[in-house]
Amino acid sequence: MRAAPRDARAGLPSVDRLMNRPEIVELIGAHGRSMVLSVAREVLAASRPQLEAVAADAALDLVQAIAARLQTLMADSLRPVLNLTGTVLHTNLGRAPLPPEALEAIARVASGASNLEFDLATGKRGERDDHVAQWLCRLTGAPASAVVNNNAAAVVLLLNALALRREVIVSRGELIELGGSFRLPDIMSRAGCRLREVGTTNRTHLRDFADAIGPQTALIMKVHASNYRIEGFTAEPDERELAALARSHGIPFVIDLGSGTLTDLTRFGLPAEPTPDQALANGADLVTFSGDKLLGGPQAGMLVGRADLIERIRRNPLKRAMRCDKLTLAALGAVLRLYSNPDRLIERVPALRQLARPRAPIEALAQRVGPAVARWLGDRAHLSIAPMFSQIGSGSLPLDTLPSFGLRIEPRATKRSAGSALGRLATQLRHLPTPVIGRVSDGALWLDLRCLDDEAAFVRLFETDITP
Repeated sequence: MRAAPRDARAGLPSVDRLMNRPEIVELIGAHGRSMVLSVAREVLAASRPQLEAVAADAALDLVQAIAARLQTLMADSLRPVLNLTGTVLHTNLGRAPLPPEALEAIARVASGASNLEFDLATGKRGERDDHVAQWLCRLTGAPASAVVNNNAAAVVLLLNALALRREVIVSRGELIELGGSFRLPDIMSRAGCRLREVGTTNRTHLRDFADAIGPQTALIMKVHASNYRIEGFTAEPDERELAALARSHGIPFVIDLGSGTLTDLTRFGLPAEPTPDQALANGADLVTFSGDKLLGGPQAGMLVGRADLIERIRRNPLKRAMRCDKLTLAALGAVLRLYSNPDRLIERVPALRQLARPRAPIEALAQRVGPAVARWLGDRAHLSIAPMFSQIGSGSLPLDTLPSFGLRIEPRATKRSAGSALGRLATQLRHLPTPVIGRVSDGALWLDLRCLDDEAAFVRLFETDITP
């Protein structure tokens, strides 16, 4: 009885013998000897617990296992997916899709050297933020600007540069928590300043801010409630009043807009959202906002406002740690230039186009693509064309929904097994050549088609040999 494992173990080839096989030599040519050797050892080690089951031609089985493992390792981990969740700016799925102009700008500077920090006019060292500063100032009316890698970084940098070891006054109703338990009080602590909260959760008055101002006050800060809303018995000071109060005490008034947008969204039939130019016109000394949400650009954080404050922020040592790379700046510059023609934003900025898409065309799209998905499903599930509601996402306008249409997939299973059947369907959609990501709710899998741009490619996915 103990001889069988020894026989199976004897049939397992050594690493040296395995590496000399023609099939492995071919893999070495594609991936390099060190990579193939490392994977071969992994596969051999994984096979030892099952040595009793090793086939007669163990080497061939191992070669196939090594080839499969290499294919998995060398595949891209970061892949395109189809966002059919109904959340347009989905944080987990990459937020805003970039316009073609941004992709072309990235390609132009990615393949070689560029004037990232080189002034072509003078032949001297330049400032990387200058590649987008002109457009940020033009579009917001600000005298100066700075750019970092996201809006959270912009807030941290602002606080550290302007309020280190001093107090920042914020309304208790604006002490937000972002995704991943990223809380404003924690940000302030890490930035080296002290939070001075005033008012109550639902009501804060101008006198609360005035009473809190003292020798240690560095800033008055207003945080836009982009990912929640307080309704009912509420009160908050007007931005102009807060700006005047701050000015009378010689301290800056700053506003964090969170998502931020550079245009009036109501012109596209979307809910209103404050803009940086409005905040500056209301007296804000500095405004921060994101690039990859309602703006429709790459991940970035913008700071716009008074030139002296921007200069202090640029000189802060943390600025280098939070700066944008050349690809982000190229993409951001291309997107900002699109805003020079507001009348064409819907056709040129994919995020805005998806948000503003009317319900009727989405329903027509669902009617066209539904039959292909139904054939792929076969008798495993029932598909119907159904109305649904999209949301903007990424903390933007959280209570506002967008009427939409899509596919409702309900498994043909008993109530007891319906949950596992839904899980299997969602998994099979994620394993299509381009993964399809929907949402599970109310006993069904929902595919909201608001963000589906390439109809033909979507239909082809369901003509593959993958069986649900």
